[in-house]
Amino acid sequence: MTVGCVKELKRHEYRVGLTPTNVREYCTHGHRVVVQAGAGAGSGFPDDQYQLAGAEIATEAAEVWHLADMVVKVKEPLPEEYALVRQGQVVFTYFHLAADHGLTKAMLDSGCKAVAYETVRDAAGALPLLKPMSEVAGRLSVQEGARCLEKPQGGRGVLLGGVPGVARGNIVILGGGMVGTNACKMAIGAGARVTVLDTSTARLEYLDDIFGSQIETLYSSAAALEELLPTADLVIGAVLIPGGATPKLLRREHLTLMQPGSVIVDVAIDQGGCVETSRPTYHDEPTFEVDGVIHYCVGNMPGAVPNTSTRALTGATLPYGLAIADMGLEAAVRQDAGLAAGVNTYLGSLTCKEVAEAFGMPYTPLSSFVL
Repeated sequence: MTVGCVKELKRHEYRVGLTPTNVREYCTHGHRVVVQAGAGAGSGFPDDQYQLAGAEIATEAAEVWHLADMVVKVKEPLPEEYALVRQGQVVFTYFHLAADHGLTKAMLDSGCKAVAYETVRDAAGALPLLKPMSEVAGRLSVQEGARCLEKPQGGRGVLLGGVPGVARGNIVILGGGMVGTNACKMAIGAGARVTVLDTSTARLEYLDDIFGSQIETLYSSAAALEELLPTADLVIGAVLIPGGATPKLLRREHLTLMQPGSVIVDVAIDQGGCVETSRPTYHDEPTFEVDGVIHYCVGNMPGAVPNTSTRALTGATLPYGLAIADMGLEAAVRQDAGLAAGVNTYLGSLTCKEVAEAFGMPYTPLSSFVL
């Protein structure tokens, strides 16, 4: 199989879908790898490292898309790439289709086989390809939130850890999953007071076992949120509905309860966001203000630390990519039901139920095509 890797076009996205080490593995398995010139530069991987690993370097992205049976990316194709995606081609990347009707329609119209990192599951039902970026984003959420709280950034001038004689800052984390857990780790390390809300009592018990008296855990409800918001310096949205649109837990009227200059970091923005007033931003203009509250809604947060993020992501995606390349997608999903869960579109049909529900579109189980 010919495997392609192109340079990401999203603003300030420096990650890359394959490292030179990945290329070497694909080549060892007998596959041809074509990498666009400069694709890995932002992550610290120059073209000569890819060549030494066995890759061919293509000058233009269009050449990679034309040659590749499977394109391995980081972020979803952008509108300028839609016409390059072709019938039957495997596109292996983050898609977050439930947040983007236009992208969903484009992938269906292309007839490609869209395999979404964020819905691949492992034997335990977890999300192994979302996990590494959730870990990065969770940790970054506190780091970026702390920066946004600084007065020159528009924040209320609060140091999360406080100092002797001055109260610590208050962080409220909505969701106790992978993002929320990693946000907890960083928030505790920063010395803040931390409260986590979740609707899963099992998850709250798990967090209590891990962090003990270092955090407070509360069952998520409108009443609990309204009680916490007046004293919250930083709210982190860490809610996930795998493959589906994120519910709006924090609504505009809630902002009136918050202190001027307080901060919301909506990590769920890739799936539409869990805050009603959120909208996607980019690393060069990461924040905006609504009703006195600073919103940080960067859709590709891990792109800010591309060397770390790329290494973490590609270490997780490589075994799945090799399985697809070695066996073909159809044989690979027959062998691995978790990989089958990652197939969001297949030859013009929508095969992810959550995306279909988000848009009211027809859903066809992948099993109808691949038995």
